[in-house]
Amino acid sequence: MIGNKEKIYLAGHSGMVGSAIKRALERNGYENVITRPSKELDLTRQKETEGFFFQEKPEVVILAAAKVGGIQANIKDPAGFLMTNLMIQNNVIHAAHQVGVKKLVFLGSSCIYPKEASQPMKEEYLLTGPLEETNEGYAIAKIAGIKACQYYHNQYGDEFVSIMPPNLYGYQDNFDPESSHVLAALIRKLHEGKRKEAPRVEIWGSGNQRRELMFVDDLADAVTYVMNYYRDPEFINVGVGQDWSIKEIAETVKAIVGYSGELFYNREKPDGMFRKLLDSSKINQLGWQPQTSLEEGIRKTYQWYLENIEGEER
Repeated sequence: MIGNKEKIYLAGHSGMVGSAIKRALERNGYENVITRPSKELDLTRQKETEGFFFQEKPEVVILAAAKVGGIQANIKDPAGFLMTNLMIQNNVIHAAHQVGVKKLVFLGSSCIYPKEASQPMKEEYLLTGPLEETNEGYAIAKIAGIKACQYYHNQYGDEFVSIMPPNLYGYQDNFDPESSHVLAALIRKLHEGKRKEAPRVEIWGSGNQRRELMFVDDLADAVTYVMNYYRDPEFINVGVGQDWSIKEIAETVKAIVGYSGELFYNREKPDGMFRKLLDSSKINQLGWQPQTSLEEGIRKTYQWYLENIEGEER
């Protein structure tokens, strides 16, 4: 167990995932959580990262810092998604080893699995086939991070563990139309369609592709759980155990937003990986379960969007 006064460094605290983890840590009584904004600490720079670790000597590290984006962003900038994430991961993981960090939790992504992986995807399916081309750079970086944690764990005894979440959404999501993930993109598109009284809204792909979606606060709860109870060098899936077609997700968002027009599925745009459902039986057997239904999570996210983003986009 991690004591409430142990020094926890949360890398990437200002993003959707990091801010949710910060709330979860505070909710669970952790009193010594340290953070640094990227303008003060550039984790892509090895010297800066090592200097910070040797000065602060954190006892626990949660590595949520990453360059992330949706299908458009990944297609446009595969080099950036590969190199930026490799630099961040390599610098943080190695610095954590150098100062003797007690526990490190690395956040991966379900895109690490092969394009044609059997569903639901078990942890042992990693590296058993080619990746989905549209996010290959990001996936390769995340695979490297998983392997780095395993190697430091096995070679040096460092308790570095990795968790694989599905597609995430929630408070402080990225609603930019060029780089957002599916749920945030749908909320923005359908809200704007409603506001402009548009007769129809375009959605990329056939709508038949399926996605497992997790409310980000559920992931944050899983991170604190893994931090305390999971010690295996093998990474672990953390999902909700269910997926939905993009059409089903879009219809749910449409109803919550109150858009009355038509949904047009543009089949000339890429679907991405057809299905990405995680087999989360391993963490379920350890005693952890998500708490937020898809509809409840979408309602909370849309309310946050209305209160924090909607006015800025006009």
